[in-house]
Amino acid sequence: MLLSLAFAVALAASTLVKFWLSSRQIRHVAAHRGQVPAAFADSVTLAAHQKAADYTIARSRFGLLALAFNAAVLLGWTLLGGLNALNGWLLDASQALPAGWQAMGYQFGLVAAFMLASSLLDLPWELWSTFRIEQAFGFNRTTLRLYFADMAKGLLVGVLLGLPIVALILWLMGAAGPRWWLWAWGAWMGFQLLVMVLYPSLIAPLFNKFEPLTDLALKERVERLMARCGFAAKGLFVMDGSRRSAHGNAYFSGFGPAKRVVFFDTLLAKLDGAEVEAVLAHELGHFKHRHITKRIALGFALSLAGFALLGWLARQPAFYLGLGVQPSLGAPNDALALLLFLLAGPVFGFFVTPLASHFSRRDEFQADAYARAQASGHYLSSALLKLHEDNAGTLTPDPVYARFYYSHPPAAERLAALAS
Repeated sequence: MLLSLAFAVALAASTLVKFWLSSRQIRHVAAHRGQVPAAFADSVTLAAHQKAADYTIARSRFGLLALAFNAAVLLGWTLLGGLNALNGWLLDASQALPAGWQAMGYQFGLVAAFMLASSLLDLPWELWSTFRIEQAFGFNRTTLRLYFADMAKGLLVGVLLGLPIVALILWLMGAAGPRWWLWAWGAWMGFQLLVMVLYPSLIAPLFNKFEPLTDLALKERVERLMARCGFAAKGLFVMDGSRRSAHGNAYFSGFGPAKRVVFFDTLLAKLDGAEVEAVLAHELGHFKHRHITKRIALGFALSLAGFALLGWLARQPAFYLGLGVQPSLGAPNDALALLLFLLAGPVFGFFVTPLASHFSRRDEFQADAYARAQASGHYLSSALLKLHEDNAGTLTPDPVYARFYYSHPPAAERLAALAS
């Protein structure tokens, strides 16, 4: 069938492109491992440069193995009949349920079983990444106990928040008529906004501790910056990111005046006050240029298009048959359609990655320019260098790989722009 061929070609092409790009990255980083780039010779040691190269290569090689595995799993779920077999088994099992519960019980069970199976397939790879690669390079600080505690909390949050929205969307698919997708999109948008509201005060504290920023000098510096930028925040907090990782970060969460500024404790340990101010000014630049609002609006528009496309595909028998699934004649196919769309969509969407990366890098340059105007380009440059070194970010990425994937400009381009 045409869809089977198109999906197979897209999966093969995307997998080959990913292999090619990762192989280029490995070769390029390895070839430049022996010498610090001239632009960084006075600020980055050879040992730090080589650690970053080794870390990048290790993660890229691991990524190649994971890529092959994930492509095989995706092929198994679809064209090789894995989802079809799971669907048939659950259809039979649902017959034991009371008549009024069979349809929704079967669909709910299919989504839950698929998500559980996918999580179990991903688990060994996540464990290896955390406890072998991150551990080997000194970044992992979590324990197995904490890791599985986080997993249990994540599962609880997923059940409490995810199951109701899945149930609502499945109900709308069966009960809201031909325009169900519009109602489902509205429900999904409401759910997304609810999560954004709940995350800072209810969800994030389940995983980390958040303490008010107690460094008075830094607090005053940050508050002066926010006043200059016309930015209001509910509070300044420090998060215990060091419990899990040595990587540092800072972010905003929440809406309007309820926004919070959150610093990882690892970030504050690495940067001085002027550098923290410059990093925060960069984040404020994203708000000043409305990058966050634009990304949310784009996400809403794309999800609307996605739901509309799903609304059409769900009525086409070729959609199911072309992806290796026999649609049910005596039961609703809504959960099947949803899962197939989630499986196939990223395969075709992969090819717009360079476009998304381009616009993301453009936004980062704009935020850097704003930080240079409101704080200091010099201190932002020194902060970026420290973060690159502490996070073992390579200074010599393959140019093609970077153009395709990088959401942030490579360090050399970013620092050159700040110095211009």
